[in-house]
Amino acid sequence: DCKWAAETNREAVATAVQRVAGMLQRSDQLDKVEQYRRREARKKASVEARLKAAIQSQLDGVRTGLSQLHNALGDVKDIQNSLADVSKDWRQSINTIENLKDVKDAVVQHSQLASAVENLKNIFSVPEIVADTQVLIEQAELLEAHRKLMDLECSRDDLMYEQYRMDSKNTHDMNLIRNYFGEVQGLSDDLAKQLWMVLQRAMGTVRRDPTMLVSVVRIIEREEKIDRRMLDRKKQTGFIPPGRPKSWKEKMFEVLEGTVTTRIEGSQSVTREADKMWMVRLLEITRKYVLDDLIVVKNLMVQCFPPHYNTFDRFFKLYHNAVSMRVQELAAEDLEANEIVSLLTWVLNTYKSEEMMGHPELLTEYDINLMDPLLPQEVVDELLSKYLQTFTSNITGWLRKALETDKKDWFKETEPEADQDGYYQTTLPAIVFQMFEQNLQVAAQINETFKEQVLKLCLKQMNSFLVRYREEAIAYKEDHLRDRQLPQCYVQYMIAIINNCHTFKESINSLKKKYFKSTEPTQNDAAIEKTLNDVAKDGCQFLLDEVFLDLEHHLNELLTRKWLTGTHAVDTICVTVEDYFNDFARIKKPFNTEMTSEAHRRVVVEYIKAVMQKRITFKNADERREGADRMIKEAEQFKFLFKKLTAGEETDRLCDAIAAIAEVFKLTDPTLLYLEVSTLVSKYPDIREEHIVALLAMRGDASRDMKQMIMETLNQNKPTYSGITQPIFKDITVPTAWTVVLKDL
Repeated sequence: DCKWAAETNREAVATAVQRVAGMLQRSDQLDKVEQYRRREARKKASVEARLKAAIQSQLDGVRTGLSQLHNALGDVKDIQNSLADVSKDWRQSINTIENLKDVKDAVVQHSQLASAVENLKNIFSVPEIVADTQVLIEQAELLEAHRKLMDLECSRDDLMYEQYRMDSKNTHDMNLIRNYFGEVQGLSDDLAKQLWMVLQRAMGTVRRDPTMLVSVVRIIEREEKIDRRMLDRKKQTGFIPPGRPKSWKEKMFEVLEGTVTTRIEGSQSVTREADKMWMVRLLEITRKYVLDDLIVVKNLMVQCFPPHYNTFDRFFKLYHNAVSMRVQELAAEDLEANEIVSLLTWVLNTYKSEEMMGHPELLTEYDINLMDPLLPQEVVDELLSKYLQTFTSNITGWLRKALETDKKDWFKETEPEADQDGYYQTTLPAIVFQMFEQNLQVAAQINETFKEQVLKLCLKQMNSFLVRYREEAIAYKEDHLRDRQLPQCYVQYMIAIINNCHTFKESINSLKKKYFKSTEPTQNDAAIEKTLNDVAKDGCQFLLDEVFLDLEHHLNELLTRKWLTGTHAVDTICVTVEDYFNDFARIKKPFNTEMTSEAHRRVVVEYIKAVMQKRITFKNADERREGADRMIKEAEQFKFLFKKLTAGEETDRLCDAIAAIAEVFKLTDPTLLYLEVSTLVSKYPDIREEHIVALLAMRGDASRDMKQMIMETLNQNKPTYSGITQPIFKDITVPTAWTVVLKDL
């Protein structure tokens, strides 16, 4: 401590020296030394005064604490002495307490007697009160009946409780009381039946007499309070009266749930056997019942129940659950396709719409989106799958039947109907797409995804149907070829078949535009397009075959001796073609245009084929000139005809091939023959060597050497014809005899 004090003194002196040095840094400050000394003396006196005050305060506190501890010690000793006295008195009073057991028993007996005296009036009048209560129940005076019932139960319960307190094992006295009040339980049951009856008719009661419903709720609330009180007493004493807890509130909700379920289940008034539209009627009745009832609940019934019941929410859920159970039962039945659609449309759309649970009056009270779906998704998927299976089967049958009906029309003796533009058609496209349209409209009622599924299925079935359609068109042609006199309107109905392809295309595009959001092509589009084009192409080919069967005899006359001397074969050909094409004018574009071009090409090809078949060999220059002039004239006839049929379109190139061949025949100087042949080859590069040989042979004046020279020269300068859009000679074959001649060359 001394060392610490010495160190402290040294630090204090050092601090003081430093402080004085700071105050006396200049010479003029020496005059103020006395002033500085007085100021420091005042500060020192102030600090010493504060230290003294603090030390004195602490000393006072210590003194006070010691005094209080001394007092506390005295109190503890007093308490200890008092406890010793109490313990001594308690030991002395044990015998006295045991002697008071008789008093305790007397107190219990007095309590029982007091309870009996209190309920004496009710005890003696139990039979009378029971009878009165029974009458009140029968008269539907429920509140008054319940008041009397509570009095009876209260008397019984108090007596039984006192007996239980006195001797809980005395079952004889307990049974005596229970038997005396035996009819009370029957009254309680009868009253409960009346309450449940009112609740079962709650929808009607709340409209007709809402006070009755309020009385029922009040009675149930009273019983709930008594139940809670009895249960609390049971926890304390172990005693609970017979029939408790009644749990009438819980039973009330069960009755209401059963009432809602019965109302929903009882809405089916018709069966499938009695009415094919039974499903629609059932769902509409259910919709009306549910909506009307919930509006009544919102506007009337909510006022009859305490707010904490959340009456509207409770009824909303009850109806939702009841409807869900009912539609699940319906979904489990063996439903037909139209019934599946009706059910799913109602479940997925109508149920949440403004027509039902989404009604404006209900939206303010509950959000239907918070409820579980009426049908689980797997059930919905199963129904949709079943519908698609049924639809696939049905539509296959419908299409087959529609085609069979259309086929019967093909053999009629009357022409097919024409549309407003005069084009022949049958009713097949309209029937088919009316079926598709109806089913797509139905599918659209369910949802967008299902609608597109049905559309894809329709297109898939359409593709299969068109394949059968093509097969039937081919069979129709083959039947006709066996007897060309039958059917009488073969040409007209074949035209209608071709036009139907155009109608099918338009209808398919219309359906896709209307019912398919995506612009992407479906997997069946290409196949359908190809099959329709094939059917139309086949039809056009069959009609041209029909034309050329009639022209066959006249085509065989071309480039013969008879033709050279004078014949009307080409005149007849032109008249026949024009006559047919008057009917073909009823073919829609583009098939009409394509068919005219093909007929033009085919006539020219058949004419050139006649040239290549060496039906005639010119004997001299006069015959060559005469034949060439006739060929040029007939080429002009063909030009005129097909220009007329194509409404003035360019038709020269094909017919000019005939004129070009005629120029080869018409040439009088054989030495120039190579030039003429070269011109022909340059115009028609698809011409082959055998064609040139056949032409030279038909001239009749070309020597072997000349033929060989012409062929060799042409081979050296052979043009390509890969870019020709409409080759003529490509499909013209030359008889075998000319091939042999070519080999000789």
